[in-house]
Amino acid sequence: MPLGQRPGDKSESRYCGVETEFHDDMPHLLTESLSGGFDFIVAPLIDPSYRPSCMTNGGSGSSVLPVAASDLILSPSQWSSHVVGKISSWIDLDSDDEKVRLDSEITLKQEIAWASHLSLQACILPPPRRASCGNYAKCVNQILQSTNNMQLWLRVPLQKSEPMDDDSANANSDFSGGSMFDSWEWWNSFRLLCEHHSQLCVVLDILSSLPSNNSVGRWFGEPVRAAVIYTNSFLTNARGYPCLSKRHQKLITEFFNHSVQIVISGSLLHDISGESIKALPANDDDSHLEVIPPRHALRPYLDYVAYLYQRMDPLPEQERFELGYRDFLQSPLQPLMDNLEAQTYETFEKDIVKYSQYQRAVCKALIDRVPDENASTKITVLMVVGAGRGPLVRASLQSLDVLRIKVIILQAAEETARKLKVYAVEKNPNAVITLHSLVKLEGWEDIVTIISSDMRCWNAPEKADILVSELLGSFGDNELSPECLDGAQRFLKADGISIPSSYTSFIQPVTATKLYNDVKSHKDLAHFETAYVVKLHRVARLAPCQPVFTFTHPEYSKKSNERYKKLCFEIPSDSGSAVVHGFAGYFDATLYKDVHLGIEPSTATPNMFSWFPIFFPLRTPLFVATGSPLEVHFWRCSSTSKVWYEWCVTSPTTSPVHNSNGRSYWVGL
Repeated sequence: MPLGQRPGDKSESRYCGVETEFHDDMPHLLTESLSGGFDFIVAPLIDPSYRPSCMTNGGSGSSVLPVAASDLILSPSQWSSHVVGKISSWIDLDSDDEKVRLDSEITLKQEIAWASHLSLQACILPPPRRASCGNYAKCVNQILQSTNNMQLWLRVPLQKSEPMDDDSANANSDFSGGSMFDSWEWWNSFRLLCEHHSQLCVVLDILSSLPSNNSVGRWFGEPVRAAVIYTNSFLTNARGYPCLSKRHQKLITEFFNHSVQIVISGSLLHDISGESIKALPANDDDSHLEVIPPRHALRPYLDYVAYLYQRMDPLPEQERFELGYRDFLQSPLQPLMDNLEAQTYETFEKDIVKYSQYQRAVCKALIDRVPDENASTKITVLMVVGAGRGPLVRASLQSLDVLRIKVIILQAAEETARKLKVYAVEKNPNAVITLHSLVKLEGWEDIVTIISSDMRCWNAPEKADILVSELLGSFGDNELSPECLDGAQRFLKADGISIPSSYTSFIQPVTATKLYNDVKSHKDLAHFETAYVVKLHRVARLAPCQPVFTFTHPEYSKKSNERYKKLCFEIPSDSGSAVVHGFAGYFDATLYKDVHLGIEPSTATPNMFSWFPIFFPLRTPLFVATGSPLEVHFWRCSSTSKVWYEWCVTSPTTSPVHNSNGRSYWVGL
């Protein structure tokens, strides 16, 4: 049964498994585990003593595999939902002993074939035994090419340590090479040999000692499906019950948040008083009576994992809304080329936080623009360019009510308000229809004038005191805010205020295996040269963000909107080596003075959902060794008809320039 109820969480991390030894009574093994509270078992499918070279058939035909159970003793749904196969741990496909190598190759293929016949969803592969695992990876890659739905999970210990450390003492010295043992490099070497196959995933063995947080963080960008916790990794609390260290607790919580399932392995090591593990006595004469199953030996460890899950906070409403968008690649909007649909408008208009920030900015601008003594006589001209269906118009007019309250507070009872004249400029004729309805419904006919036109073509009858726009994209300028506001700037007074007044884009290198595989699945160049809007989830952020391009409004210097920036990232040394699949992009905008909004992680506006980050992929994943700088180049280019980005890496290795001349991805003017 699930670990517990966490409102909003429907992920696989709710289910916990148990690792078992080979057992020739699979129904009993499964029943015992499920009745003990576990949701699935990780079990060997073949007798571990089996070696193909030792089998004889006596001339009567092929020998029969010593499988744990016939496929008929469990239903197909039981095999599929409750059993994860465990490939024999003795296999060594890179052994120097040819007999061992050949036995290993035959056994691997036989066990995978049997698991596929049983319709298992996944099988766990034993970890590589040495740095040179080419033959192992080659055999696995061949199997992956012919496997339809079953995933193969490579088992890897969560380790990164110096050779003399206790953790690395158990590591194979051939793999560590006498300098540094980093199990992530096992995985990286193996998946490179298997061509980043999307059905190849990871199972992490969690040991009693953990690497640094930065080192562990790399794994959250990898396809980790399960984490195995051994009973000897548990501590003992004052009451004698098993518990985990603070760092292990935090790690398990992160696994829950990243849809990683927990598997408990080992034997009972805690003698829990008052919790004796025994079955009710069964009398032969009473065999027809239902016998209450014994408590599972590892139930105390399961209960503790369930406790960690149940104490997590419920998923916030915003996270629940975004669940379906996690790691889902979307093409950015083309607001100038395309007219947005009503559903798109409605989604963005629900972002209360965003419009609250705009309202605060307009309110402050009005206070600065019109002194209190002129509030009842001076009319402020405010233009909303790109008005959509009117949310910014509403926010601007509501700021008058906010001002009225503030003046009451400041002047102790005297009521006043700024007078406002609003122009709402919108090019989408369908949105204009909604705007007219809104103005009539709210009774704003004397205040709001609706203009159905592209802001770049409209000739304003008067200059504006305040220019308000909502043209920001996930990368700040990627929805052509600079070009649009440059065109609209001509009807802003020389001392006028632009909201927003500036915005800056940011990037950071990320490991994002799922995103890379999704892009690769299209099997063409164009998709690797396209920027995607995506709710990042299974990603590892390898270094802090750095600013890329900044735009300020109003801009009277007539500076070109083309930009170029070279950035150098340093991945923390304790992270170890890493692979970069691309760059995550964000923005931060100053609306007016101290009022800002943005999605850059260190300063992100809380509870705002209008923008997801943008992802710039690399054609070839880039390996960055410990201590190597990562040098990145970004360009913002333009022509008379379009704007596009180009990007490349020049260190530690050189990549091609992506999207040269905007051949694959651009934003139309």
